[in-house]
Amino acid sequence: MSDLPRKAVTRTAKLAALPLGFAGRATWGLGKRIGGKSAEIVARELQQRTAEQLFKVLGELKGGAMKFGQALSVFESALPEEIAGPYRAALTKLQEAAPPMPTRTVHAVLAERLGEDWREQFLEFEDKPSAAASIGQVHRAIWHDGRQVAVKVQYPGAGEALLSDLNQLSRFARLLGPLIPGMDIKPLISELRDRVSEELDYGLEAQAQRAHAEEFAGDPDVLVPAVVHQCEQVLVTEWIDGIPLSEVIADGTEEQRNRAGQLLTRFLFSGPARTGLLHADPHPGNFRLLPTGEGGEDGEGDVAHWRLGVLDFGTVDRLPGGLPDTIGYALRMTIEGEAEAVYEMLREEGFVKESIDLDPDAVLDYLLPIIEPAQADAFEFTRSWIRNQAGRIADPRSPAHQLGKQLNLPPSYLLIHRVTLSTIGVLCQLGATVRMRDELEAWLPGFLPEDESEAEAAVEA
Repeated sequence: MSDLPRKAVTRTAKLAALPLGFAGRATWGLGKRIGGKSAEIVARELQQRTAEQLFKVLGELKGGAMKFGQALSVFESALPEEIAGPYRAALTKLQEAAPPMPTRTVHAVLAERLGEDWREQFLEFEDKPSAAASIGQVHRAIWHDGRQVAVKVQYPGAGEALLSDLNQLSRFARLLGPLIPGMDIKPLISELRDRVSEELDYGLEAQAQRAHAEEFAGDPDVLVPAVVHQCEQVLVTEWIDGIPLSEVIADGTEEQRNRAGQLLTRFLFSGPARTGLLHADPHPGNFRLLPTGEGGEDGEGDVAHWRLGVLDFGTVDRLPGGLPDTIGYALRMTIEGEAEAVYEMLREEGFVKESIDLDPDAVLDYLLPIIEPAQADAFEFTRSWIRNQAGRIADPRSPAHQLGKQLNLPPSYLLIHRVTLSTIGVLCQLGATVRMRDELEAWLPGFLPEDESEAEAAVEA
């Protein structure tokens, strides 16, 4: 029934061509070196050609290939501008759209899941999709009660395609490493693969979205559309309009960028505290900036009153107690320069393995530049800042690189780490000035000194 380009031979051939292309360019690069070009220039050209081929192939496929492309795209701000610039438009396209599946396939899924009389559920249904992503596409419609809705239809065979693509990509993850300095690609692919079954389950997604919609109902800063109907392979939610975050990144005003960045940060830290769930797919395609009409007379109102619309709850991290308070404690103690205390906490949590001894002061020096946004009253996230951070950690000659190789990321923190990095990547794409410390004080357990006092009092009691 599916027209998704997932036939094993076709998909494998497209993906298998990637490492061959990488190898060919490596030979080309060696020739350039012999011809007299500097290693730095050759590496830059090699990186650009590799990226162009990678995103060209990923853009032609759905499934895991596109999911990986979306996850990787939020880190493009860490790349040198001369490399990131030429294919930034292709990355944005990955975040927002993919080739749609044929209308007949959409109708077949709806007939199978909603019944042959599925059209009676809708007053109107637009056959042309409004958005297409890695495992499904969205159609705008009017529900039988008059509500405007988004109808998310899962691609037939999406699970098979996801796993096939991610397995294939993991085989040559090492070759993708140079694309994003300082980032290990293989754990990212493994983590995406582990989440496949959850993302395919629209029942779980509906539960997570309902929890957020109920908690944020009437919230002045965040809007989560309500779930209208859910069944296997089909999810119907209320429709929300707004400016896609990708458009704010490309053409937004300074005020819009700052507002979007502040709200994105607020949602990142407040979501787990309020719902026990962490939205774990923070790429720009999943957010909208929503004019409210408040604070102005032009119909759109003062940007300071605009809200953040949040979509796609297919991937969440379940954190019943909110974000771990050890993150808040360690962050505050790092800011206060308590090297020994930070080191002991990292060791207790498994970030430093028992078999390894590190200098606490060196660990503090490694962490301080990374947490700079949490130290300032307001911090301007820029592409140059994140590039400097990535370069500092990626440079084999730097002490930070040597120390970073000896640190460990415990499995329980893996998704939190990826979401935080991805969100920071989006903030840098926005170029937003954000009062991150305000959000940490409001929502992150352990960040304020009184949090620790309360914890100690509870233990004593």
